[in-house]
Amino acid sequence: MRDTLAQALMADFADSSGVSGKTVPRRYLWTDAFAACNFLGLSRQTGEERFLQLAVELVDQVHHILGRHRNDDPRRGWISGLPEAEGERHPTRGGLRIGKMLNERGSDEPPDSRREWDQDGQYFHYLTKWMHALYRMGRETGESRHLHWAAELAVAAHRAFAREAFPGGRQRLVWKMSIDLQRPLVSSMGQHDPLDGLVTCLELQAAEELETGDRESLATPIAELTGMCHRARWATDDPLGIGGLLDDATRLAQLVFGSGMAHRELLRQILVEAELSLNAFDRDSLVRRSADGRLAFRELGLAIGVYGLQRIRALVNRDHELDAVLAGLLQYQPLADQIQTFWSDPAHRLNRTWMEHRDINTVMLATSLAPEGYFGFRDNLTRSSKLGD
Repeated sequence: MRDTLAQALMADFADSSGVSGKTVPRRYLWTDAFAACNFLGLSRQTGEERFLQLAVELVDQVHHILGRHRNDDPRRGWISGLPEAEGERHPTRGGLRIGKMLNERGSDEPPDSRREWDQDGQYFHYLTKWMHALYRMGRETGESRHLHWAAELAVAAHRAFAREAFPGGRQRLVWKMSIDLQRPLVSSMGQHDPLDGLVTCLELQAAEELETGDRESLATPIAELTGMCHRARWATDDPLGIGGLLDDATRLAQLVFGSGMAHRELLRQILVEAELSLNAFDRDSLVRRSADGRLAFRELGLAIGVYGLQRIRALVNRDHELDAVLAGLLQYQPLADQIQTFWSDPAHRLNRTWMEHRDINTVMLATSLAPEGYFGFRDNLTRSSKLGD
């Protein structure tokens, strides 16, 4: 049931968002990052070439749409400013647009906090998601160009978003930059952005297929992001934020225990803060709400993160301290199952809030049903038996 529904959801997304078929492509970076990973997972799971081809086509569309200026912008070509042929070889060197409906705020326009949510630009935490998608593409296809693009994106993003809070002050990451990465649009920092960036850069650095020059280029971002994470606190009551912490923990655990990377203490801290977050999270109020009072993608982000815990436990089973922390976290598996079961019901996917965010909801439900593609699992350790096979 899970596999069949995940395949149906991703086929619907491919048709409705223009990855396949005759629909004009509609690209949005966060959604597309999860979607590319889902297609890779389904390709491996089913052995069907069509899913791999959808992943390849999606990557190409993202780079040629979100890596270039908007149709309603007087500027043309690659947002990096590179000449056409050079931009084809380096499509991520200037970052990638979010894909919002409205153009970015002009340099002469006053900020409008509500309107800003609907205006284009670049988000650091969306860029890290796409870096991970390119990492997964590189590992699955064996084509190092994807890893090269991910490394170039990491360097470009860090160079633009990392800024001193004041002259001589500590470095931090701004929340949102302009399309051309020349000016901050929102100067506050996302709580988990440095952590997301660090884990993603470490993931890339550990890839055997990454070329030496790209590996060396990641040294500065990794060093500076490590400094930003020093003494940071990540506890949150936001379900998507908690899911993001668990996502980071799952990927970092694979690096620490699978690749011998020396970040065991960072992993422990993430897990402890994730447990604090889940203990403070009001799960009862969540499950009591009707479908039209809930935001599916935020809840599903939590479910995806929780499903990574079984993988972490399999990796750290000889580390008694971490295993004890995981025992507390695993008590939230039923909550993830509740969320997934609720949104797997077609009747709950007919309301206004689902349809307003249809693409991202559809893709993240598919990820929660088949997280192997996103995390790169080669087994079924994350599978819950609740929905059956």
